[in-house]
Amino acid sequence: MNFFHRIRALVIKELQSIVGNPSSRALLIMPVILQTLLFPNAATLEVKNASIAIYNRDTGETANELVQRFAQCGAFTEVIPVHSQEELAESIESRSAMLAVSIPEDFSRKIAAGETGPVQVLLDGRRSNGAQIAMSYLQTITETFMKDRAAEQGRTIPSETITRYWFNPNLDFKNFLLPNLVAVITTIGALILTALSVAREREQGTFDQLMVSPLTPEMVMIGKGVPAILVAFFQATLILLAAVFIYDVPFRGSLLLLYLGMFFYALSLVGVGLLISSVCSTQQQAFLGAFSFMMPAMMLSGFASPVENMPKWLQMLTWPNPVRHFVEIVKEVFLKDASAERVLALIVPLAAIGFCTIGCASVMFRRKAG
Repeated sequence: MNFFHRIRALVIKELQSIVGNPSSRALLIMPVILQTLLFPNAATLEVKNASIAIYNRDTGETANELVQRFAQCGAFTEVIPVHSQEELAESIESRSAMLAVSIPEDFSRKIAAGETGPVQVLLDGRRSNGAQIAMSYLQTITETFMKDRAAEQGRTIPSETITRYWFNPNLDFKNFLLPNLVAVITTIGALILTALSVAREREQGTFDQLMVSPLTPEMVMIGKGVPAILVAFFQATLILLAAVFIYDVPFRGSLLLLYLGMFFYALSLVGVGLLISSVCSTQQQAFLGAFSFMMPAMMLSGFASPVENMPKWLQMLTWPNPVRHFVEIVKEVFLKDASAERVLALIVPLAAIGFCTIGCASVMFRRKAG
């Protein structure tokens, strides 16, 4: 009981230093609110306000109908008619248009004759990602148009590809981003608080007092880690509530499995934070150390780009990265209703990472104490 009483006293002390004044409480809540408001609306790969330039050299009905379909697409809010090939190129060079379409003179005649009507499309390579997405919209419109024309002429289409998206039927980017945001903000909360807490004790001169107190290094580590885990749980819960009740992201899995994975994830982050703090003497050093870990960890997590797209040697380096495993947990539980076996399989590497980092931090703490 004396063991738990000492840890409880240290945990309360840490929580008071974290939430003991209004400015600290604001720093815990405001970043979560701001990121939850900004990320789903700003960090999106959807194309909603693209501009398209059209050079229609065909005055036929078929060509005009195709142009009208382009104009009616919600992704293209601005349609720029041009009257020469030079104006078409200028619309791309001046960034007036993301896409430029050139319809040849014989387009309507070829379609009426049952032939293929080629259409030239120029893309702005400076906005390659958005241009490719807009191009996929354009291709869908064109394929639908050609299918409708073939049906009017009584012709049959040899084959047709029907695409259905599992787990995110409407390809809503918020459904992808907000679960990932749980991992991102949990990383910031648990890692920064743990790394800075020990460095703060050193700067204030109270770390040596802790080491000569009845508290063992392991007790100090637990007392520093528990508040960070609680803060991470609190911040992640705020995002979960916002995702489900404000942004209508479907939650199909088990909350118990999600929070179980979150616990081991926060534990692994606490281990990394304690390891960073054990080799840093000031809060500035600890912050730089945490930031140096976070940036590569985010890039190697599969959040921005799939891990499968990385080189094989880089994929191997992602295995000791706790962010990668928790990103998979939160997405699969959120959108897929992952089974307990799948979640536990992803928790195993998190537990291993936490065991290794906390063990190394314990050795470093004992050396400092000695």
